[in-house]
Amino acid sequence: MWQCPKCGREFQKKNQEHFCGEPPKAIEDYIAEQPKEIQPLLRQLRSALREALPKAEERISWHMPTFWYKQNIIHFAAFKHHIGIYPGDVAMAHFADRLEGYKTSKGAAQFPYNKPLPLELITEIARWCFETVNHHG
Repeated sequence: MWQCPKCGREFQKKNQEHFCGEPPKAIEDYIAEQPKEIQPLLRQLRSALREALPKAEERISWHMPTFWYKQNIIHFAAFKHHIGIYPGDVAMAHFADRLEGYKTSKGAAQFPYNKPLPLELITEIARWCFETVNHHG
């Protein structure tokens, strides 16, 4: 186990990326806490998700910006080298072929800062999650 020297939380992986401290209260607060050069990308993503999910409510869930409508639809978060989206495992399986070339896991995809954000694909995933009521967490 590795313990973060700042917040004291324990993780399986050494130097696990995480958010220390109190979670932000709103998505804009979350974005404002990120490095200045990443903030425009996060605002662009938030704006695209707002347009794609007009009925969804914005929340912070699992310490991440979240779009919610009766359940979590999609989360996103900024990390050192990428923006992660978390649409859940069913969505990731459904869009696996379209996500080739990106690092993925069972329920998430990573979009590196050195490539343009695939906003059209991300919003398509979010709409699919909303329409099919597929998400976890």
